[in-house]
Amino acid sequence: MPIPWPRFTEVVRSHDSFLLTSHIRPDCDALGSELGMYGVLEKLGKKVAIVNAQKTPPNLEFIDPQKRLQTLGVDVQPHDLEGFEVLMVLDTSAWAQLGTMAEVVRAAKAHKLILDHHVGEDDMGAELFKNSQAEATGRLVVEAAHHLGVRITAEMATPLFAAIATDTGWFRFGSTTGATLRYAAELIEAGAVPSQIYAGLYEQDTLPRLQLRGRILARTKTDLNGRLAYTSALKEDFDATSALPSDTEDVINMTLAVAGTQVAVIFVEQAGGGFKLSFRSRTTSFDCNEIAKLFGGGGHKAAAGAFINIPWPEAESKVLDVVRNAMR
Repeated sequence: MPIPWPRFTEVVRSHDSFLLTSHIRPDCDALGSELGMYGVLEKLGKKVAIVNAQKTPPNLEFIDPQKRLQTLGVDVQPHDLEGFEVLMVLDTSAWAQLGTMAEVVRAAKAHKLILDHHVGEDDMGAELFKNSQAEATGRLVVEAAHHLGVRITAEMATPLFAAIATDTGWFRFGSTTGATLRYAAELIEAGAVPSQIYAGLYEQDTLPRLQLRGRILARTKTDLNGRLAYTSALKEDFDATSALPSDTEDVINMTLAVAGTQVAVIFVEQAGGGFKLSFRSRTTSFDCNEIAKLFGGGGHKAAAGAFINIPWPEAESKVLDVVRNAMR
């Protein structure tokens, strides 16, 4: 369903203060959408704050030179967030994805909005503005700017370009359309510099990040005649390399580069226990979102995530059995 932009603009124009948040393990679409929306609302003279449950990963800090991204429990406390008129959740519609910000959202008396592009949603008691056909929430923020009559500046364009570029695999995923490239062109004309954004994202690796990826890739196995690739990042890998949890970002896509691979799965062991699951597919016959939903997660048909809190290797066996059955 198309987003009812007249209603969205009505809500925005009739309120003065906005609290923005997004999902845990924030990626470029989450952070870029927040920063882009911050700029849009600021141009309209609104009071705006961004607060997430987890810190911005070090490799993504470059998209926030003004240091607008705050962390709950570090920069602000829950009682500091009580006065906002509108609470806007971007790039997720799931309670489990909000981390400690979930309690803030539940307790908030503010008018609640969700701007998202993922399939499926929880009942958050919020007005839902969703387009699951959109390639990135960053694209929806660009559309919001158009409907609100806000000219996108270079400061907004950089994080929004990063949001769209990363969620489309730098325009190589099937979600990329002519409209995607037109939005990207608009952001470049507004001041985004793709070469600088790419360098900031992919050419600033730390040695621990590189070593962690080496361990993950070395552990990759295939099954079903090479159609399924799977691997893991275990606590022992993080201990051995001193890498950060965010250093696993995008490594799953490298396994899809193996000829003949149609589906990829990665298990990332969490410091507090359990495993973050990521699913990727490049075949229309396998729906990552449907598989992720079986483990309490969700996402898109070609990319989704979930969490499972059982010991290794039981977690690996259980998840892979489900994936194999879906692929047969």
